[in-house]
Amino acid sequence: MDVYFDNVGGEILDAALLCLNKYARVAVCGWISTYNTPAAPGPSNLWQLVAESVTMRGFVVLDYLDRFEEGVGQLAEWVLAGKLQFREEVVDGLDEVLPTFLRLFDGSNQGKLVIRIPEE
Repeated sequence: MDVYFDNVGGEILDAALLCLNKYARVAVCGWISTYNTPAAPGPSNLWQLVAESVTMRGFVVLDYLDRFEEGVGQLAEWVLAGKLQFREEVVDGLDEVLPTFLRLFDGSNQGKLVIRIPEE
């Protein structure tokens, strides 16, 4: 891989690090697999960063707040043109908030997970 976007961390990041090409770039915006792990182990394959001269950089969306409108406009254009596709799973009802939220941490959802709240 030449570019890897990581928001999972853990075993997934470890596996990805072994697949990086020389001078690859890794963008890190979250490590959700370890958020609730008190003594989460770090990646064991960080040596790949040195071995392949990889650049790894963390960021948060707030780093780019001044470009928010530009980003939304570009993403909307890509979605309307069919160039950007996404998965979305909609769950109905407030009674489903807790079990749906917990699915974010066990990997059982596919794509964006949304709870639809009834209008009445």
